[in-house]
Amino acid sequence: MADKVKTTKSGTVEKLVKPVDPREPEKAQINIQDAEPLYQEIRIDNSLKDADGNEVQLKQGAKVEVHIEAHKEATTVKR
Repeated sequence: MADKVKTTKSGTVEKLVKPVDPREPEKAQINIQDAEPLYQEIRIDNSLKDADGNEVQLKQGAKVEVHIEAHKEATTVKR
């Protein structure tokens, strides 16, 4: 893991978005507190797996962590 750098941001599931097309997955809209206002919201498929491999979904209002990870070669030293 030493060849990767990462950061973690706190977020909250702001709302659950039902798809227009029932064949599409439900989305969880997550608000990332430390992001710039225009970029605070992201949407992901509301489908995760627990430690036993069971499919689970996020609840509205859930506190989450968003992890950003990159290979060390994809970064530069901050000046």
